[in-house]
Amino acid sequence: MFPSRLVQLARRAAGIAALAVLVITSAATTANAGAADVPDRPIRVATFNIHHAQGGDDKLDLQRVADVIRTGEADVVGLQEVDRHWSERSEFADQASWLAERLHMHVVYGANLDLDPLTAGAPRRQYGTAILSRYPILDWDNTLLPRYDGHEQRGLLRALVQVRGVRVQVFNTHLQHNNAGERLEQVRAIQPLVAAREEPVVLTGDLNARPDAPEIRALSETLTDAWPGAGTGDGYTYPATGSNARIDYVFTSADVRVQSAAVVQSDASDHLPLFVDLLVGRRG
Repeated sequence: MFPSRLVQLARRAAGIAALAVLVITSAATTANAGAADVPDRPIRVATFNIHHAQGGDDKLDLQRVADVIRTGEADVVGLQEVDRHWSERSEFADQASWLAERLHMHVVYGANLDLDPLTAGAPRRQYGTAILSRYPILDWDNTLLPRYDGHEQRGLLRALVQVRGVRVQVFNTHLQHNNAGERLEQVRAIQPLVAAREEPVVLTGDLNARPDAPEIRALSETLTDAWPGAGTGDGYTYPATGSNARIDYVFTSADVRVQSAAVVQSDASDHLPLFVDLLVGRRG
């Protein structure tokens, strides 16, 4: 009887193991099918150097910036040159929070310059970049980029955005304006940070370089410039009046599909905003 009992137990264990394998396989198949069933999500991304909301007419008007974003129906916006309690030039406003509240969007802010207040008890004086999003922001960080002595500190702001079930890594940056070698070092610092992410990637920014510059060619080793395949015309974004240079960009990872790109005329800043329509999906 004892050997028979062992045989029965062995058969029962084998049956349980087979059932477990079947359940795990079925669950994995279901999960994969669920991922495959999720369609690509349309998302409109914009990049806009707002020049602390000082327009070409030298007037400070943050409402004009909000109007550009609202009229353009952007879902996610990378903003550069954003003041946060910085100085009298922007009336010590928290521009990122003001725009987020006015537009009913989520916001994260990257303080690349962070100074003590002019008066005790006042908020810290900050200057940097921001990301606005109609979709939830799950996490974020700001990484300081290489800087030459005497130059402004620059950063790479990142936000993980949940676009109707699809997670997208959105990056925003503003590279050094007067030194190509420094910009190239900044790009080389950005590349591994972008490549390390598993989700689809979108990079917005004022890169302060034309498309044929070595630093833009270097960034194109990792990401794809959205304009050449989807934009019409020269894509010039600077200066806002009499534009003659394309220095504001949206770059994407290879698994993001670019549908259209357009530069919008505006007097809200010394730059023109760039809007890009994308399709993002789960990586297989």
